Amino acid sequence: MSPKLPSHLLPWLILLTFASLYFFCSFLSLHTFSSSPISQSLAISNCNLFRGHWVSDPHRAPLYDQTCPFHRNAWNCLRNERQNMSFINSWKWVPHNCHLPRIDPFRFLTLMRDMNIGFVGDSLNENFLVSFLCILRVADEGAKRWKKKGAWRGAYFPKFNVIVAYHRAVLLSKYQWQPKQKKAGMQDGSEGFYRVDVDVPADEWAKIAGFYDVLVFNTGHWWNSDKFPKEKPLVFYKAGQPIVPPLGTLDGLKVVLNNMVPYIQKEFPGNTLKFWRLQSPRHFYGGDWNQNGSCLFSKPLEENELDLWFEPRNNGVNKEARQLNFVIEEALQGTDIQVLDLNHLSEFRADAHPAIWLGRKDAVAIWGQDCMHWCLPGVPDTWIDILSQLIHDGLGRSGGL
Repeated sequence: MSPKLPSHLLPWLILLTFASLYFFCSFLSLHTFSSSPISQSLAISNCNLFRGHWVSDPHRAPLYDQTCPFHRNAWNCLRNERQNMSFINSWKWVPHNCHLPRIDPFRFLTLMRDMNIGFVGDSLNENFLVSFLCILRVADEGAKRWKKKGAWRGAYFPKFNVIVAYHRAVLLSKYQWQPKQKKAGMQDGSEGFYRVDVDVPADEWAKIAGFYDVLVFNTGHWWNSDKFPKEKPLVFYKAGQPIVPPLGTLDGLKVVLNNMVPYIQKEFPGNTLKFWRLQSPRHFYGGDWNQNGSCLFSKPLEENELDLWFEPRNNGVNKEARQLNFVIEEALQGTDIQVLDLNHLSEFRADAHPAIWLGRKDAVAIWGQDCMHWCLPGVPDTWIDILSQLIHDGLGRSGGL
């Protein structure tokens, strides 16, 4: 006969049994949660999507091709028969210590139903937009061109009642050409100047507050002497009066940012999810765009090559992105505008520009190689993967999703 368990130990045995069951169920729950979409979102939001490395994935393919109706000719590298496009698009961005999923156009547009997304800035934001439109069209082939409220271009996705559009505002502030007023009989050869009202937003986006639920701003690529040489300089005004003493280009950018960023904070509703995309790097090798600079590369740069190309102290032709990004990040401190730092991951991709494949035989002779904009499909598709995840997380926290 088996010995009986002492009666005073029975309650402790029952308590131990329930405790074991509790911990076992908790373990199962934790395991299930860790593999759920919600936990994946949390894991992503707690990691830095902007730092990582590129890995080759031979099974990776773009979500769209050269037939997308929203393409811009010079960036349609498939149609322009740019070399190595399949290899260019086989690279996958892998953030350190976390997973970045590819955008699911159907799921994203479902989540964004009855909402609008706007891009404001220069042609690199247009490059960004075209990638977005072509990807989203996979989920709604009935997408129609949309160009209202000052938008330069965009699309309406009728199945989901979603608008995604771009407002061209290269300096963000309003600027206009002022021909020089010549006195009778005097000819000094000067052509005039561009007046920049640092405290006045450009007309193209001045009246869009409240229309977009998500906004992506940028500026930077026009803030140089190539766009505004000494013969046609920028002259900065505030409250209708010239700023004295006159500002150089970089100081002018700082003043514009210090006026436009507070304007955005004041005029756009607090529930608008706002991003600021940092500068996208250029990859001119052997000279600048007008000095036979080239980007005929077959693979990404190595990490130990990046500072040689982009560190301002090395004074190379591609130093501008890091210089301007420092100024931009400083202006955004203390705001609710999220920094969209796509610069670092793009620095690697010297292989992914249109280069000489621009869709016109005389394009290179006129403009030089394009080592600034990006082939589509291409690197901006990865920008979209990151942006879509941040939009999902941001609207989820604000109760929008």
